[in-house]
Amino acid sequence: MTTTAPRPKDLRDFYEDPSVPVASGTPRSLRQARMLAGALGPATGGGTPRTVLDIGCGDGTAAATAAPLLPGHRIVGVDWSQDALRRARAHLSYTVRGELTGGGLPFRTGSADAVLFSEVIEHLVDPDAALDEIRRVLRPGGHLMLSTPNLAAWYNRALLAAGVQPVFSEVSLRGIHGRPGREVVGHLRLYTARALREFVTASGFEVVRLEGAPFHGVPRPLRALDRLACSRPSLASILLLHARKT
Repeated sequence: MTTTAPRPKDLRDFYEDPSVPVASGTPRSLRQARMLAGALGPATGGGTPRTVLDIGCGDGTAAATAAPLLPGHRIVGVDWSQDALRRARAHLSYTVRGELTGGGLPFRTGSADAVLFSEVIEHLVDPDAALDEIRRVLRPGGHLMLSTPNLAAWYNRALLAAGVQPVFSEVSLRGIHGRPGREVVGHLRLYTARALREFVTASGFEVVRLEGAPFHGVPRPLRALDRLACSRPSLASILLLHARKT
């Protein structure tokens, strides 16, 4: 007899489920951390300590990966999922419950120097409101480090040409249909490099840099090709965008 997974009451129930993956690949986290470290500069040797908000921190592994590259800076993990925050406390000294919609983040206007926004925007119903709130908490000239899957990744172009649903896209919260992969992670929106640039710019940011990163879920025989594709962000698996609040 075929069984069907229980239907979540809403997206909040889905993301509170401990079985839903919240961690991202280490190669992506390292590349993003290096971009942030280059933007902030060192806090040691006379440098100024900065406050970095990891919004949608999940289990905290991405921030933990970044921490050694950001000595002296304070990283604060932010998530609305209590289960994610419980796990994040194993990696982070500071965690705060907060969300981008509703009442907004529990931080003063202009109080953050940088925001890590890793693999979050593709899960949001209202990404416009999310970037408005991020822009509010950033100081003038503050940094946004955003990462998200690339709808136009090199293999997705081939899959679409063959009539196959592209990787990262999902048509159901109960299972994967019409494409490779097994994990349902709740993706609602996907971006190409061009769309991401235009969207972030329209939200009041200046795009400084756009890079590509590999995807940890690519089959091993194709990983060398996936790393090669990172040299052209428009073809890469993951988009890494550095922007500044204008």
